[in-house]
Amino acid sequence: MHIPSYAHDAIRAAALLNLPSSQQVGGLHCCLCDEPFGEGRAAVPLGPTPKSGLCGCRSCLTRLITRARRDRDAALAHDAKDVRAEGASWNAVRERHLAQVAGVRQAAEAVAGLVRSNDTQAMDIAWLLISLESAYNWIPHAPEQPASVGQEDRRIQDEAFRLDLAMMTAREAVASRLAYHLLNQAGRVEPEMCEEFECPEGCLGRHDATYIDCGADAVFDDLAKFGIALERVTPDPLAPRFAAPSGVAGTERKHGRFSNVGRQAAAALRHVGIDTDDTESLVSAAAVGLVIDAWREGPLDEVWAVDGGLNSGEILVQSVDLYRRARTALATARTDGPEALLALVAVASDVDLPWAGGTRLSLRALPGSMVELVQHVNDQVCFTAEMMRERGWRAGLLHRAASAAFKAPTHFGMPGWPSTVSTAMERLAPLDRSGAPEALVDLAFVETSLLEAPERLGVDALDWISRLVPLGW
Repeated sequence: MHIPSYAHDAIRAAALLNLPSSQQVGGLHCCLCDEPFGEGRAAVPLGPTPKSGLCGCRSCLTRLITRARRDRDAALAHDAKDVRAEGASWNAVRERHLAQVAGVRQAAEAVAGLVRSNDTQAMDIAWLLISLESAYNWIPHAPEQPASVGQEDRRIQDEAFRLDLAMMTAREAVASRLAYHLLNQAGRVEPEMCEEFECPEGCLGRHDATYIDCGADAVFDDLAKFGIALERVTPDPLAPRFAAPSGVAGTERKHGRFSNVGRQAAAALRHVGIDTDDTESLVSAAAVGLVIDAWREGPLDEVWAVDGGLNSGEILVQSVDLYRRARTALATARTDGPEALLALVAVASDVDLPWAGGTRLSLRALPGSMVELVQHVNDQVCFTAEMMRERGWRAGLLHRAASAAFKAPTHFGMPGWPSTVSTAMERLAPLDRSGAPEALVDLAFVETSLLEAPERLGVDALDWISRLVPLGW
């Protein structure tokens, strides 16, 4: 007779309700009803072995199993009811919290928009920041998801991330606007400069600055006045093709942040064969530059340098995947605004998202802290978004495309990539590939994959090829 697992406890409790008699211990009587076993009552061993321990009769065991089944079903129904009630309560709590977070985020975005408007007074801007910070501080801690709900809900973390980005943008905008307001109010009246600045009629000689470049060392000198001495590092000079062209008026540098971006970028892009009037090519190059600056360089270099940290194939497939996402985000930003770049931030800085190429690798699995990498991604993408807001969508593209032209002219997505693939195929063809990954058997497939979608070859094959020729990234 089969005794289901859910009935074991009920049978054991009934058998041990009273002290077993010698007949029960000897297997002569049922340990439940104490009736003797015979032709009409067969003994069913209850263990611990088939030949030792107590025995029960079939009728008693059937009755106890039936009762245990009813108790189990009632408990399951009760538990299911509790789970549904807990899930409904959690949904309500979660949606309320998300609504609070979204409300403050929208307020932060609105404050940033008002700050950029010249019609908003400085005192109003200051009070807007104070009230916004108050609303931010009043957001309660994120509710903890019950274990019964099941899979972890990422919406709360994602919305908190978007809120923090919006707060950063608003704070930066307010700080910049109020700093320049104070400088402009405290500045001297200089009517003699009106002709040079081409001021409108009626100007009283107060020329408001919107961007001042103090150079790389001024902050160290300013801090020294307060008794703070810091070691300064002299920055490397820019490559010649990125240097500002001679003859640029000082007023252009003073009154326009990123004012020389277009001219410098155009020169760099022409050097690598990109037509700045070709929007598709420009977006592609900008996507390469954005991934290089925001994700590939910086803290990730330290991870790559660690033995066993990353290999070239893993870097390449994830970089290509992020390049495609960056290209989509940049194209979308043309119609939806710079906020569309947040889609790239969410993926590039997600420490739990598995990397592309069929691996289970994620940022969290890498050695060291990922805090610096996440912050680096945020800062770089926010910089591009700010440039788009101040100078326009095209200026943001030109800036990142110029970075790609300087740092990554032969990477996937750039005009020099086919030449990189050609070199790789020339070196790969004469080699004995008997010990190479299987994906490298068909050279035609290898070449097509490298040109169109390197991830088709897999991480191991790409790492193998990268030992012959650098594949970029």
